[in-house]
Amino acid sequence: MINYMSANHLKEINDLLERGVEKIYPSKTKLMEVLSNGKKIKLYCGFDPSAKSLHIGNAVLINKLAQFQALGHEVIFLIGDFTGMIGDPTDKSAVRKTLTREEVLENSNNYKEQAGKFLSFKGDNKARVEYNSKWQDKLSFKDLIGLSSHFTVQQMIQRDMFQERLKQEKPIYLHEFLYPLAQGYDSVALDVDLEVGGNDQMFNMMAGRDLMKSLGKKEKFVLTLKLLADGEGNKMGKTTGNALFLDVDPENMYGIIMSWPDSVIAVAFELCTKVSFDEVKLIIKQLKDKKTNPRDLKMKLAKEITKIVHGEKAAEEAREHFKAIIQNKEVPEDLPTVIVDKRTDLFSAIVKYFSGKKSNSDVRRLFTGGGISLDGEKINDPQCLVKDNGIVKVGKRDWFRLRIN
Repeated sequence: MINYMSANHLKEINDLLERGVEKIYPSKTKLMEVLSNGKKIKLYCGFDPSAKSLHIGNAVLINKLAQFQALGHEVIFLIGDFTGMIGDPTDKSAVRKTLTREEVLENSNNYKEQAGKFLSFKGDNKARVEYNSKWQDKLSFKDLIGLSSHFTVQQMIQRDMFQERLKQEKPIYLHEFLYPLAQGYDSVALDVDLEVGGNDQMFNMMAGRDLMKSLGKKEKFVLTLKLLADGEGNKMGKTTGNALFLDVDPENMYGIIMSWPDSVIAVAFELCTKVSFDEVKLIIKQLKDKKTNPRDLKMKLAKEITKIVHGEKAAEEAREHFKAIIQNKEVPEDLPTVIVDKRTDLFSAIVKYFSGKKSNSDVRRLFTGGGISLDGEKINDPQCLVKDNGIVKVGKRDWFRLRIN
């Protein structure tokens, strides 16, 4: 039976499959055909609880789930309390530290609340939360052998990060080979039609697609999203130390987004906000116009993201704080960033910033001479602890932003 959809609804589906999307397997055409025929599909994305808070990279994925939910599809927010104990080896040059069940459950305590800023866990078509230990804990060694028979060692070892480790003579542990197997089995256990993930997760998601063909006897679509990357093309996440965590207070969240390079503005609007796709396309055009000041669009971006996480009032207050404390004091817009530990004192952070260009004695003299300020306040104590997203001024010309790793 042919289901005739309105042109507007077909546009919504097309926007859904284009916005922030890098690749669809087996093809966008096939998924478009399924959705335009009116079928409501079941889809999921998994989140390994390796930190106590979700971050903006996770929000990109949750935002895409929310777009499917808005069109009536069944969404599963999967917490990988089992796979999180193994640790995803994707893009890792060394083996990840394994976590206990208690650690991953404690880390994920606030995940549903944070995801709820983008997804709806209420109403007729509410998203549901699942934990993959529900089925992974039940697998026997016999089951594991059976699952592993669907893959070859050659398939696993060809992954870039494993090839790099082989070159560097670093170890590759067997449990790292098994991670794609475990993630792939989630698709089978949930009996999904689609999995959503970052393009760095393609290998793991395609493992699930293979298992669905073999065990579930059905087609599983895979949709990969663009990565939110910094000016050097590095993924903005926990490993690279430039993640924006969703538990950051509104003022810091707004300020951190304002510290992003201009090159991030367009893709961040596309991936992280709820503004319409038509407006995103308009913003991309505006950024190409030399008359446009990127700072104005970045301020809009910072407010949009902060509003989703903290609400309209908090976002507006964060915007006014930024204007009063940062912008009106003529702080340079493109500040270098110094990444430090939260126990670092300001003296050590400044020494790190100068990287040998000034001696320790020179730096101490700057403190005693009143040449150091943090967020506009003079600091005379070299042992003053750093603060995340703090703006440091050294002398008359040197500025940098603090980021706590």
